[in-house]
Amino acid sequence: MPPLPPQYSYSAEHEWVNATADAVVGATLRVGITAVASDALGEVVYADIPEVGATVTAGEICGEVESTKTVSDLFSPVTGEVTAVNELVSANPGILNSDPYGDGWLFEVAVTAAGPLLDDKAYAEANHLA
Repeated sequence: MPPLPPQYSYSAEHEWVNATADAVVGATLRVGITAVASDALGEVVYADIPEVGATVTAGEICGEVESTKTVSDLFSPVTGEVTAVNELVSANPGILNSDPYGDGWLFEVAVTAAGPLLDDKAYAEANHLA
């Protein structure tokens, strides 16, 4: 499993945003799923992500990720408007397994509010990675 990027924040539902919790509100940030989530899912075969212009709300379901084993809800770690989606994920959903913190990002949000977010250490502790 790749190391957790320390400059990211994490939700208890295994999503990330590419900023520390104190720099989230007012920024446009990328959202993705963690390596913990992609490992638990197994081979990802499909991702249903919000469309550009959609409003997402922190802690609420905004899509789903399907693997050969299961379907899992995708929760938004922040509130705001979706400004971009990663077309690479539609064409190659396996990128969520091979590069969850890089090319495997899901969508970008102009953030108006953050949900409860964890830093890398707290997320690792909560998931027994430390």
